[in-house]
Amino acid sequence: MAAQYIADVHDVARLIPRGRVTTYGSIADYLTLGSARMVGWAMFQCVTADDVPAHRVVNRKGELTGRNHFRTPTLMQERLEAEGVRVANDTVQDFATVFWSPTELLD
Repeated sequence: MAAQYIADVHDVARLIPRGRVTTYGSIADYLTLGSARMVGWAMFQCVTADDVPAHRVVNRKGELTGRNHFRTPTLMQERLEAEGVRVANDTVQDFATVFWSPTELLD
């Protein structure tokens, strides 16, 4: 069971378009997990995996709360900025503009 929900979270994260971000809560809602923390835990399992863009998942305020789980505390920001996402003070700028919801997959 746990392995499947982790795989599901990673699958959704792989769908986040380059240059966009989503939140732990949005993924949890989409997968009906009931908890953003479960998504955070699943993302923690993959921060060193190159095939899951964990850097594109932030908290509901656009803050890079997962940054300390990367190889360096600045790597999450560096990856986002390389995709054109502006970050200042560990927070995504123009969050509403770059936010992507997994529910877009249902359209």
